Amino acid sequence: MTTATIDQALPAGMAKPSFNPAPIVVALAVIAAGTWYLGSTFAWRQGALFLVGVGAGVVLYHAAFGFTSAWRVMITEGQGDGLRAQMLMLAVTCAVFFPVLAQGEIFGRAVRGSVSPVGVSVVVGAFLFGLGMQLGGGCASGTLYTAGGGSVRMLVTLAAFIVGSVVGVIHQPLWDQAPRIAPISMVSSLGVVPALGLNLAIFGAIALVSLVIERRTSRVARRTAFAWLRGPWPLAAGAIGLAAVNIATLALAGRPWGVTSAFALWGSKIVAATGVDVAAWPYWQSRAAELRGTVLSDVTSVMNVGIILGALTASGLAGRFAPTFRVPARSLAAALLGGLMLGYGARIAYGCNIGAYFGGIASSSVHGWLWFAAAFAGSALGTRLRPFFGLRVE
Repeated sequence: MTTATIDQALPAGMAKPSFNPAPIVVALAVIAAGTWYLGSTFAWRQGALFLVGVGAGVVLYHAAFGFTSAWRVMITEGQGDGLRAQMLMLAVTCAVFFPVLAQGEIFGRAVRGSVSPVGVSVVVGAFLFGLGMQLGGGCASGTLYTAGGGSVRMLVTLAAFIVGSVVGVIHQPLWDQAPRIAPISMVSSLGVVPALGLNLAIFGAIALVSLVIERRTSRVARRTAFAWLRGPWPLAAGAIGLAAVNIATLALAGRPWGVTSAFALWGSKIVAATGVDVAAWPYWQSRAAELRGTVLSDVTSVMNVGIILGALTASGLAGRFAPTFRVPARSLAAALLGGLMLGYGARIAYGCNIGAYFGGIASSSVHGWLWFAAAFAGSALGTRLRPFFGLRVE
C-alpha cells in the first residue's frame, strides 16, 4: 500500500469506511490466547515480544510505512516524505541504541547490536533484495503486514520469500568466501558521541537532499486525511512507532528487531520434515538449538506472527479487509520472482530492510549503510522493470 493508495481511498470529505468486525474478533482472540500461551509456556518476555510484534503490525498498516513504495516514489516522482520518515526513525533509534550498546546492557539485561561483515555478499544480496522489493511488492516487514491486511498476492510473495531464504541458507557458506572485511562498529571505533553525530549528520543530509529534489517536482502527493483508530496515520507517527518497536525489542530480546531469519527457520523445518538432513548444513551447525526447538520459542517467528495479526486487526478497524483471489499472471510471476530474490538476498546480505538496514544502522554497523546504498540501487532497477510485469509505477 502506498501513500497515493491511501489518499485515493480516503479523499477529503468522504465518509470513513465501516469496521470489518470478523477479522478484528478473530485477530484479537488469537492475540489474547497467544499472549497467554507464550507467557505461561516460555516466559513473560516471549509474550511481551509477541505483543510488540502486534504493535508493529498496527503501526506498519495504519501508517502505510512501506520501505518499498517510499523508495519507489522517491526514484520516480522525487517525493521524499517516506524517505525522510525513515531518517527520523533511524535518528530516534540511534539516539537510544548507541549509548545502550556502548554500555552493553539495559535494565540489567545484556544487549548486542547487529554488526556484520562488509563485503561483496552484502552488496550483491542487498541489490537483489532491493530489486525483489519492487517486483514482489514489499520488503520483509511490508510483506508481512500487507499479507496480514488481506493481500493474497503478498501471500505468494511470502511463500517465495521462504523458498529463497532456504536457498540462501544452502549457498551462504559460498558467499562467506567472497571478499569482505571484518564487522565495523562506529560506536566501538569512534565513540558514542562522534558516531551519533556522524550518523545524525548523514540522516539530515539525506533528508535535505530529498527536500531539494522534491521541490523541483510538481507532482508531490500529500496525505490529507488522518484517523488514529482506523488510519491512515502520519508518516512521522509511523517512524516514531517503529523506533519504539526496535527499542522495545532490544530491551526485551537483547538484540535489535529482525524478520527474515524466521523465514529461513520456517523453510528449513519444512524441508527437514521431508527427511532432508538440514542439521548438517553449515548454516545450522552453529544454530542447532534453533532448528531443534519449536518455532514458538523463536523470538523472530513470534514477532512475525504478531505483525500479521496486528495488521489484520488494523485492516479490520480501517474497514479495508477484503481479500481478492484474482491475481493477473504477470503480477503473480513478479511476486514469485521478487519473493525468491528477497529471501536469497536477505540471507547472503546478513539481513533485510529491518535486520540489516534499520537494525544495522541503529547498531552503528557500517554494513547497514552499504546495504542501504546497494538496496536503493536495486530498487531503481526494479522500478524500471515493474511495467514489464503489469505493475503500476507511481
